[in-house]
Amino acid sequence: MDKLIITAAISGAEVTKENNPAVPYTVEEIAREAESAYQAGASIIHLHVRKDDGTPTQDKQRFQECIDAIRQRCPDVIIQPSTGGAVGMTDLERLQPTEIEGTEMATLDCGTLNFGGDEIFINSENTIKNFGKIMIERGIKPEIEVFDKGMVDYAIRFAKQGFIKEPMHFDFVLGVQMAATARDLVYMVHSIPPGSTWTAAGVGRHETPIGAIAIAMGGHVRVGFEDNIYYSRGVLAQSNGQLVERMVRIAHELGREVATPNEARKILGLEVKE
Repeated sequence: MDKLIITAAISGAEVTKENNPAVPYTVEEIAREAESAYQAGASIIHLHVRKDDGTPTQDKQRFQECIDAIRQRCPDVIIQPSTGGAVGMTDLERLQPTEIEGTEMATLDCGTLNFGGDEIFINSENTIKNFGKIMIERGIKPEIEVFDKGMVDYAIRFAKQGFIKEPMHFDFVLGVQMAATARDLVYMVHSIPPGSTWTAAGVGRHETPIGAIAIAMGGHVRVGFEDNIYYSRGVLAQSNGQLVERMVRIAHELGREVATPNEARKILGLEVKE
């Protein structure tokens, strides 16, 4: 098996300090949480940014400030900006962080998603194609965000049409639109093209069991406040680093070594940094 790549989704766009006071908003808080995850063993920081009041934003300058602050603390970490943004944002808003020089990876959502209630996260076919084309032009590797099986099929179709470069890297997010079970994860893994890599993220109480299953299967894992604000039932997580530390312990128990950022780059086909 490859070494384990741990991604830390440190803030997201939906959770707030009312949910957990440790959720980061400011540049300093985001850098602090990124460092806590990095020091614990994360090699990728999945990055959403906020205004100081917690409002989600895709503003290029805010992303640049946060990336610079993270780089000061974690010079070799892979920073993966989200192009998902938040419900209601336009495509042009969402694409802003891909304009930042040195961006290695960014997310590419391959389908429309029901987030709950009346919240619908829209990704039309033209949006997906346009995002994929722009990432190819800018030399950015997309992480294909998958919330159900149809999104895998879209990614495969658009890769054949030249809008997504292969080999692809998938992130299976279970527990939102798709059930968070071992059966579902195995089905998703068997649905992707040979040579692809994959990460799994379980939302809420599913984070730890899905992470453990993914580690045992030879895949990679995502944890963090975006997906889960609790360490255990009724107990808030103190930091993203605390959630990463648990995955590192599980990996060691299961005989998986944890990848450094440059080892993660080799696995993902990114340029290794000096």
